[in-house]
This record gives sequence, C-alpha cells and structure tokens, in this order.
Amino acid sequence: MAVITKITTQKNNTERYNIFLDEGKGEQYAFSVDASVLIQHDLRKGKELDEFDITEIQFVDDTKKAYNLAVSYLSHRMRSTKEVGDYLRKKDVDDVICKQVLLKLTDQRYLNDLEFAKAYVLTQMNTTVKGPTLIRKELMEKGILEQEITLSLCEYSKEQQIQTASKLIEKLKGKYKKLSETMMKQKIEQTLLTKGHVLSVIQLAFEEVDVQKESDEEWEALHYQGMKAHRRYERYDGWEYERRMKQSLYRKGFSIEQIDAFLQSIRHEE
Repeated sequence: MAVITKITTQKNNTERYNIFLDEGKGEQYAFSVDASVLIQHDLRKGKELDEFDITEIQFVDDTKKAYNLAVSYLSHRMRSTKEVGDYLRKKDVDDVICKQVLLKLTDQRYLNDLEFAKAYVLTQMNTTVKGPTLIRKELMEKGILEQEITLSLCEYSKEQQIQTASKLIEKLKGKYKKLSETMMKQKIEQTLLTKGHVLSVIQLAFEEVDVQKESDEEWEALHYQGMKAHRRYERYDGWEYERRMKQSLYRKGFSIEQIDAFLQSIRHEE
C-alpha cells in the first residue's frame, strides 16, 4: 500500500497536480493528474492507494488528457469523428480511451458528422470550384457515412452547380485561348470532370457560357500551335514535313481546311 506524502501544483499548468507517494522506500514522484481527477478521487496527503487505485486514477487521467486534446483540436474548426480519432491516435492515445472520448464528444454534440458534412459542403460550394463528385470523395475520406453524404449534398443545388461550373468555364477560356476551339472545349470539360462536376451539369454550363471562337481568334491559336509544330518538323522536307504538320495540328483539333490555309501561309512567308 502506498501513501500520498505530497501534492504540488505544476509550474506550467495550474490545472495539473504532481502526486508523490511513499511505498516504503521514501517519498518519490509517482504521477500527475488533472484537477478534476484530483477532486473525483479525493486525492489528499495521507491517503492510502493500492495498485488498483493507482491504475484506475491514471486511466481516468489519461482519458481526461485525451478529451482535452480533442476539445483543443476541435476549437479551430469543425471536424469529423474520424478526423478526431486519427488525431488522437497520432498522439498515441490508447484505442479504448479514444473510443470513450469520441462517444463523450458525440453525446455532448461536439461531434456530429451530419452537421459537419453539411457545413463542409457549404464551405466548398461557396469558396471553391469543386463539384459534388469531388466533395463526396473528400467526405468519404473523412469517414462520413454514405447516407450522411447524400443528405449533406442536398445543400448543393443543381442551379448552384451550374453557376459554379459556368464561372470555371469563363476562367478556363482565357487559360486555353491558344488552343483550337475543339481542344479548348475538351480541356475545359476534362478540368470540370476532374473538379468533380457531372457531365449533365457541364453540358448545361456550356450553354450558359459562349465558348465559340471568332475566326481571327481561331487563326491566332492555329498560328501559335502551327509555329510550334513548324519548329519541331522544319528539318523534314516536302511530303514528310506536310504529313507530320497535318497530323500534329489535326490532333490539336484544327480542321483540314484550316491546316491547309496555315501551310499555304508558311509557304508564302518562305
């Protein structure tokens, strides 16, 4: 049986107390506890503790420390249950304690995966160009259940999806202006799909945004791509040069008529 010989407040944390015990070999530091654990177990000088008491006290204190870690982690922003669990395990919190803490946080409504998912969807919808498919994938990675994901994505209306996709198309038009109209549309569609927008919404967004190029814009893109190809293939002569040029520019979305006109302009420049 051990006897508590001294209790002191920690210098850097006045909410924690150092417990000193004498187990028959003189006073020694044994462990520290949170203030709430000190009160809960009525720890005081002269109280006797057996091995079971000490194990129970340390378990309760470890649970309290894990709970405090989780609350601090949650103070910065909302988190999913999985995110908090992963964080605690990275801090070497025992699985049994981790589960207890997560249950307590859920009971206290510090954790609510459906509310988290809804807030996440609204944030992504209002601050990014992501579509629902990508947001669904991210929520799955955060441990949100399929049913809760489906309910939360109801916050992202089809009208809002079209609006977001349309804004992205407007932005991408400038980025891909040196491509043919055909290739530009393909690149924009690929980018939108990568960002999680569904094809039906992309098609409706294209109807909202004019991506058709004027003839001079298409010629400017052809000239840019054509000169790049010319520098690559100018070492070839005659038929081989034309074959490679036509193949390259055709793959980039230009028509045979446009390509022939460009090649004719190159001959005139020579």
